[in-house]
Amino acid sequence: MKIVIVGSGYVGLVTGACFAEVGMDVTCVDIDQRKIDGLNKGIVPIYEPGLDEMLLRNKDRGRLHFTTQIATALHGAQVVFIAVGTPPDEDGSADLKHVLAVARDCGRHIQDYTLLVTKSTVPVGTAEKVRRAVQEQLLLREADIDFDVASNPEFLKEGAAIADFLKPDRIVVGADSAKAEALMQRLYKPFTLNGHPIIFMDITSAEMTKYAANAMLAAKISFMNDIANLCEIVGADVNRVRQGIGSDSRIGNKFIYPGIGYGGSCFPKDVQALVKTAEDHRYELRVLKAVEAVNRDQKMVLFHKISQYFGGNLSGKTVAVWGLSFKPQTDDMREAPSLVIIQQLLEAGATVVAYDPVAIPEARHHFGDQITYAEDEYACLAGAHCLAILTEWPEFRMPQFPVMRSLLQIPAVFDGRNMYDHREMQRQGFSYHCIGVNTRATRYEETAVLRPEETHSFV
Repeated sequence: MKIVIVGSGYVGLVTGACFAEVGMDVTCVDIDQRKIDGLNKGIVPIYEPGLDEMLLRNKDRGRLHFTTQIATALHGAQVVFIAVGTPPDEDGSADLKHVLAVARDCGRHIQDYTLLVTKSTVPVGTAEKVRRAVQEQLLLREADIDFDVASNPEFLKEGAAIADFLKPDRIVVGADSAKAEALMQRLYKPFTLNGHPIIFMDITSAEMTKYAANAMLAAKISFMNDIANLCEIVGADVNRVRQGIGSDSRIGNKFIYPGIGYGGSCFPKDVQALVKTAEDHRYELRVLKAVEAVNRDQKMVLFHKISQYFGGNLSGKTVAVWGLSFKPQTDDMREAPSLVIIQQLLEAGATVVAYDPVAIPEARHHFGDQITYAEDEYACLAGAHCLAILTEWPEFRMPQFPVMRSLLQIPAVFDGRNMYDHREMQRQGFSYHCIGVNTRATRYEETAVLRPEETHSFV
């Protein structure tokens, strides 16, 4: 089967690579000539574990192609996936100009029956707009060519996208013709041999499913962060609370880890877009508005802890930062809490030294030389007055605590991801501050005498 993926970003490349991996003839199209030139040379523009090898393998075997010429790519294609970006407009709605541009290109160039599938995250009603855009171009050509439109939202987790695509929890397809449904069934057959279900529904419901799924996950995160903040006030341990509620099968233990807020390319914009869709239909999604507000405030919590510890005066203080990406196993910094926290530290007069296993090149685009970038996690600590952990990279889970303590001027750790047990950190001689646990650590005093054997005085 020959398929075309329009848009060679995160979703497009993962989708194209995985379809090629099971033997399909895939062409990825993008208007960015530099990106396509790089891909043809084996240069992958995003970081995703396992993607480089899969792209190169299928490119070398002649199953995966990259081009800027959509007209040529469409020749003989049975399915076209639209996987271009849908960035938020100023009012929070999804910008569909790239999606509709692809639809118009398809209307200009398709020669035989083609199934157009929206893979991009798009609001309810987009499929009909795509259908009209294609039909308008066919009318201009005076061409009578049959086509269908379907919705196939992606549910990929950055950092685990390859596994998610190859072994999906479920595949959601919105289709309104038997022909389109049969084609999608055939397309996804290699991924359903082990029982992974394809859930067919109407197109409107499929479009809504993607937004509802992300909004639910975002709601769980904000709920847990709200509870964590209350736990600190009343003296409860949110980690124990999380275990207590997570054992309830109706709630589950996923997405109930407290922290410094969600970020990335999906949750923030999808929650905003769903709120805007409701407003356009004269309905108010009150819960999701609260989800947004909690998340916005949560990104400030760790900065306030650091500022309070130093008596509101961060001038002359050096803050070491571990983690810049919005989550581990990706270099994506879109809407990352690190962007907010580091900016607040800089505005408060602090010096920031940061380390991230893969996101430093991306961080340079945001901060330039406003911050210093360390070559590893321990070099980041040398001479710093405290450590702030912003991303839960696996290599941070079991650090050498004595080395950390010896490198820091002040053994203070502000853990935005609750990676460590606060009792153990206190035994190791750290003043440890996390989310949702009142460690009752004393405030740093400028006159304190800092000797390794006396670091327990900061607990």
